[in-house]
Amino acid sequence: MRWDGLRLETGEGAQGETTPLFARSAVARTFDTPEFRGVTFYEIHARSVINRVPSASRVPFEWTINPYRGCTHACTYCFARRTHEYLDLDAGRDFDSKIVVKVNAPDLVRRELAAPRWGGHSIAMGTNVDCYQRAEGRYRLMPGILAALRDARNPFSILTKGSLILRDLGLLAEAAEVTDVSTAVSIGFTDESLWRAVEPGTPSPRKRLEVCATLNEHGIPCGVLMAPILPYLCDSPQALETTVRHIAETGATHVTPIVLHLRPGAREWFMAWLSREHPRLVPRYLELYGRGAYAPKAYQERIGHAVRELARKYGIGRSASRGDRASEARGGAAAGARGGAAAGTRGTRAGQRPGERPGERPAPAPAPAAPPEQLTLL
Repeated sequence: MRWDGLRLETGEGAQGETTPLFARSAVARTFDTPEFRGVTFYEIHARSVINRVPSASRVPFEWTINPYRGCTHACTYCFARRTHEYLDLDAGRDFDSKIVVKVNAPDLVRRELAAPRWGGHSIAMGTNVDCYQRAEGRYRLMPGILAALRDARNPFSILTKGSLILRDLGLLAEAAEVTDVSTAVSIGFTDESLWRAVEPGTPSPRKRLEVCATLNEHGIPCGVLMAPILPYLCDSPQALETTVRHIAETGATHVTPIVLHLRPGAREWFMAWLSREHPRLVPRYLELYGRGAYAPKAYQERIGHAVRELARKYGIGRSASRGDRASEARGGAAAGARGGAAAGTRGTRAGQRPGERPGERPAPAPAPAAPPEQLTLL
């Protein structure tokens, strides 16, 4: 979609302005309700809504639907932040408070699915910004999108941090009767103080665990994207085990850990937060991310190995009932489990910290009040 030459028209509650953002006329709206105070919504008519993912992208899907741009979840680390710069908006506060709404998305999905050239490919949703962010409660775009996918018998998946997905449980169940439907909830950690600090606009981790459990109980397969795992903040052996144990209790079909990555846009916003809240960790993060957006491969592998072992311990992915799984986990059963953790962990050990060499004794997890030597990576 091209974004140029837009004159924003004043709508109900709007603050009329002129800015080169979008390709077609739009309405800027604000709503004087507590959950939307300070947020501007740009209602646009998109030209297309089923988008092909560039082949160079490091993702396991080819087609996406994103009915929104920008996200009121306000996650400090969100990798999608830089996409707002393409709209002449900033990747920080604007990303959290200036939300583009493709109000014609349901009609476009139905039309594009019916086009002769469409090949019935699986479509991923929630992969850029959350399709079940708070704005969805007002605009209600997803019911129409899900109905179109159901009617076309088109397979799809949804990734979300939002609990609004349960509103559409009936539609998801109807779609699952005629095509492949899968869901995943993003839960990187269960520490509530950390959640309030880095994901202030999202439902709590506890609520997201309930979402996962509810979807699975109603026959909608739901796993957990354990992301992001934040070095030195939620990657200790104890923190990882607590999170995986809670995930197992939901009956999650799989768990896939992803270590924090800091792309341009997200990097500046997250590091500004880190310097305010955990200034002594800034040098440690510069060591980890000084050469690019991703943590060292060895560290990612160690986290993957740790989560894989925990998934086995707690039985994530087994075909047994949730009650049987919990019983087996308490008994320490580990054989036959299937985790969704990243592969390639040979030569690493669960609980190792960033920068450790294989075979070294794992260092204790650092805490903000710990002496400097306990935060040293190498």
